[in-house]
Amino acid sequence: MSPGETLLWRDGALAASPGTPNGDVLVADSWLVLDGAVRALDVHRDRFTSSVAATGLVADDDAAAFWGGVVDRLPRDGAWFPRVELVRSRSAGAPELRARLRTAPDRTRSVRVATAARDPRTSPLVKGPDLAVLGDLRAEASARGAEEAVILSPEGHVVEGAWSSLVWWRGDSLCTPADDLPRLPGVTSRTVLTLAAVLGVDVLHDRTTPAELDGAEIWSLSALHGVRIVDGWVDGPSPAEEPGRLAAWQARLDALRRPLPARS
Repeated sequence: MSPGETLLWRDGALAASPGTPNGDVLVADSWLVLDGAVRALDVHRDRFTSSVAATGLVADDDAAAFWGGVVDRLPRDGAWFPRVELVRSRSAGAPELRARLRTAPDRTRSVRVATAARDPRTSPLVKGPDLAVLGDLRAEASARGAEEAVILSPEGHVVEGAWSSLVWWRGDSLCTPADDLPRLPGVTSRTVLTLAAVLGVDVLHDRTTPAELDGAEIWSLSALHGVRIVDGWVDGPSPAEEPGRLAAWQARLDALRRPLPARS
């Protein structure tokens, strides 16, 4: 794969797109590749292929073969952030599996957030259909001096970021939004919560408003950045940080990267 190239799955093989890709995104996934190593690639695969299977539009074998073909073509050096998608083509009207190789954006240690004025999600449990409207939320947050938007439930409880999962600390306990608050099953969030269980850290499933997070350490989790500290909340609570904790957990995540499978 070449940077910026779009590949389509046609007749059991990847082929270059003949034109500018278009279509409605039904399922999507992306992950960070650093010098040929990835964290939780199998979890990304399972999330993508199970979401594709739920649409009933693509045979399971095709989705699995497409994934394998994409991974086989990924570069083994450099920093990359590939994206795979199931789209409904606007021209042909048929579902298409497609992949794009993207240079990884800069990764940062911290992020400033703002509470979103609305929740535009229509498919909160599936990554893909809402990416464009969630991008709009981030743009609105940017206009207010933030880099990420925080989505609240109708009752005002913290659910997730537009393009990230959110967790926070209460003392030595790691808190995640309550299970019945609908949100994307984040791969990095799952990894962090698994690490917490292994380390014997108490995990609380919490309902909290932004105001109740005043003085708490808040993390934004994503495949690109891993763990980022929320260092500011526009017109919201004042977050805190325990020295050394973020670095220790980021190091634990980094240690979970594994080499990509050998090329076939």
